[in-house]
Amino acid sequence: PVETFGNPLVEAMACGTPIASSNTAAMPEILGDAATYFDPLDVKDMANTIISILENKNERQRLGALALERAKLFSWQKTASQTASIIKSVASSG
Repeated sequence: PVETFGNPLVEAMACGTPIASSNTAAMPEILGDAATYFDPLDVKDMANTIISILENKNERQRLGALALERAKLFSWQKTASQTASIIKSVASSG
C-alpha cells in the first residue's frame, strides 16, 4: 500500500510538530501555511530549511501552533460524512 493522502503529515500537525516539507505533490494543499517548504531537488535548500527550523525557536513555536490549528481541518468524521454525501448524490442521480 502507498500513502496517497498524507496521514503522517496530519498526525504530525496534530502533535504540534513544526514541519519542513517538499513543495510538491499534495504537500502544500495538506499543510497550507503550517509548514516551511523546500525544493526536493535541491539538497542545499532542504538542508537550509531544516536547519532554519532547528535554529529558530520562535519559528518552531509559530509552525507548531499553526500545525495544531491546521490539523483541526482533518478528521475521520469529516471524511466519512463527505464520502457518504458523495455516495448518496451518485446513487440518487442514477
